[in-house]
Amino acid sequence: MGQPALAAGFADPVHEAQRTFRAVMDAMAEPGRHLPLATALSPPAPLSASMAAVALTLLDYETPFWLDPLLAGAPEVASFLIFHTGAPRTPHAEAARFALIGDGANLPDLARFAEGEPEYPDRSATLLVAVAGLADAPFRLAGPGIAGARGFGAAPLPEDFTARWAKNHTRFPLGVDLVFCASGKLAALPRSTRLLEDI
Repeated sequence: MGQPALAAGFADPVHEAQRTFRAVMDAMAEPGRHLPLATALSPPAPLSASMAAVALTLLDYETPFWLDPLLAGAPEVASFLIFHTGAPRTPHAEAARFALIGDGANLPDLARFAEGEPEYPDRSATLLVAVAGLADAPFRLAGPGIAGARGFGAAPLPEDFTARWAKNHTRFPLGVDLVFCASGKLAALPRSTRLLEDI
């Protein structure tokens, strides 16, 4: 039996990548805001269409990527990403510029990933995290790009996510950034954002 056919990438690479890039940039500029992300991609499972769109937009030959155990368990996922982006896969989380997390409930310790360097804080990792849904609770966000406070929620996430994020935020301007990928939409938490549980 032959190898399964490789899933197609963007039908219109330039314009689809531009739209996705704008959505990601807008999400980073307005932390916690839910932005629509329409895509016709049909990537290999368990890679979601929205995460695939973001990955195909952001990854290139200079950006090593890491896969969590769920995504790494499907060899077709790495093949799809490498073929369509030219990005090298690394088995070492700390060496990745992008990490793809297919199982948000088992989000790895954020300290495992590159946090940048004092002279080069941009040499940090961005984590793409698949979630079942985005909401306006149970967290409150504050920081750059937010007027006052903004409600935010994503599920599933680890029970101690608030503590993990607080630790990440204390390292600012170092630390990692998160992009949450849900069905048809995304949201972001840049490291400059403070996150508190609603009370």
